[in-house]
Amino acid sequence: MLNKFTKSSKPASYIELDMMLNDARREERRGRADLMVSRLNILASKIRRDELTHVEAAELLYQEAEKLQAQIEEAH
Repeated sequence: MLNKFTKSSKPASYIELDMMLNDARREERRGRADLMVSRLNILASKIRRDELTHVEAAELLYQEAEKLQAQIEEAH
């Protein structure tokens, strides 16, 4: 049986809903990117301020990666 609403003949309400969902997804991605930029700037500032060695800076990055991984696991 053919679907009554093919991609080219979707009612306007479905198209509007699809556009709203895409906008929400883009906004969510933008928010996550902004958060990541902020976290990276904080880490860079700490590395410079505290004059961390390359080993200490790497450890700080590993710790941040572990935090992010824990957040991902909590979300799922």
